[in-house]
Amino acid sequence: MIRFDGVSVSYEGTTVLSGVDFELPEGELCLVVGGTGAGKSTLLRAVNGLVPHFTGGTMTGRVLVDGRDTRTHPPRELADVVGVVGQDPIAGFVTDTVEEELAYSMESLAVPEAVMRKRVEETLDLLGLADLRDRTLSTLSGGQQQRVAIGAALTAHPRVLVLDEPTSALDPGAAEDVLAALHRLVHDLGMTVLIAEHRLERVAQYADSVLWVPGAAAPPVLGDPGQVLAEAPVAPPVVRLGQIAGWEPPPVSIRDARRKAGGLRERLAGVSGKSPEPVAGGVLLTATGVDVRHGATHAVRGVGLTVRAGERLVLMGRNGSGKSSLLWALQGTGKRAGGAVAVSGDDPAKLKPAARRSRIGLVPQRPSDLLYLHTVAAECAQADSESDKPQGTCRALLDRLAPGVADPVHPRDLSEGQRLALVLAIALTPAPDVLLLDEPTRGLDYPAKSRLAEVLGELADAGHAIVLATHDVEFVAETATRVAVMADGEIVTDGPAADVVTSSPVFAPQVAKVLAPLPLLTVADVTAELERV
Repeated sequence: MIRFDGVSVSYEGTTVLSGVDFELPEGELCLVVGGTGAGKSTLLRAVNGLVPHFTGGTMTGRVLVDGRDTRTHPPRELADVVGVVGQDPIAGFVTDTVEEELAYSMESLAVPEAVMRKRVEETLDLLGLADLRDRTLSTLSGGQQQRVAIGAALTAHPRVLVLDEPTSALDPGAAEDVLAALHRLVHDLGMTVLIAEHRLERVAQYADSVLWVPGAAAPPVLGDPGQVLAEAPVAPPVVRLGQIAGWEPPPVSIRDARRKAGGLRERLAGVSGKSPEPVAGGVLLTATGVDVRHGATHAVRGVGLTVRAGERLVLMGRNGSGKSSLLWALQGTGKRAGGAVAVSGDDPAKLKPAARRSRIGLVPQRPSDLLYLHTVAAECAQADSESDKPQGTCRALLDRLAPGVADPVHPRDLSEGQRLALVLAIALTPAPDVLLLDEPTRGLDYPAKSRLAEVLGELADAGHAIVLATHDVEFVAETATRVAVMADGEIVTDGPAADVVTSSPVFAPQVAKVLAPLPLLTVADVTAELERV
């Protein structure tokens, strides 16, 4: 169904992909893995001809999709065969409401109206969007927008579906529903699905094969999920756990890992786990009775929070529960319908921008909104200047989060993960008293997330407070000291991270699921305990 023959892609002399040779049969779900900036998105865009017809650059070799050569068939001539969901869903929307967006691709393909109505209803039910059918797209949460984008691609009934980070903004339950739906389409209808994803712990168990993209230095490797992931530098925790335990072949699902974990659980019997570290710092952030409304939607309902210096508080909850609205209200530029917020004694909404940046910083879900200069070097220099920090401060942070990003590159030409790393570096430069992050791991591979966790830990140790909203349970296990779960605009649970995440199978990390009831959350925890026993 999809065939790459000797494909190489370069932009202005810089090679992005080299010597890509593989073939995917019909009815296969293939997971594309690789580090941030390795070329995964470029490979996906080549499937429907966006590379090079839209992106430009130079492509050698050929890509065949259902027998059609993308060199002679531009994207419009592949639209009936290939459906595409990009990293930034809202950038691909062309209508105003959910129902209109689901119908648009079918209108473009001249699908009869009666068929359109039927497919829209089926898709609304398949992805849990029925209650949102009349909502304006701009009022949806990031995760809701992502589900709409997936639905808009599915309604055209393509034979090939290409998805770039499809679960990055979805809560664990919604991600599982979407992936289960894709799994049914593959097995029941013979659809061929190509997924690039950094949250491998969510997708690996559904994959029939894995394509590892190591970057321009070497050609991609296609093979069995367990074998390829064991060799790749990026792999989900369950694979890494299997490696340190000596399990062959390495498991890629929780079920397979639990079947092999009996001996490991016996070796670790009696482990008490890490005790929550008491946070004795002074109070940096106080919120009392915070209310946020967006028209008729009551997004945040009387939320109260106290965050101390040294705390790393994570907000979790399903899409649309009010996490992003709460972060903007805390930061001061988001409108509050009621309540009070104080950061180091002052209401951030009443501070001037420069003073606010030194007190509280926010990295939004769409980090590119904060980038407005023409080169990476200019963005870093501006961040140093605005924060009154020595030149090179921001650049050093960027090198730590995403090594190898060149100074002359335009920020819009970076991969999603590299852009996020740049915005994180900009936000971290002034070292604000309180740092707010909204889905800070979208587009980041496992090594980059570990580096981010180290930076946040150092900030917390230096007396800063971190508040972040995320659906990334593995990052929560590695980073958080405290977790608050939101639902319908309210905080329903607030406590030590280990207690909150292990009390729910939805929020539990893979290691905790495999080794339950042992109180271990990460592969690093297991490694440390094995060295002691």
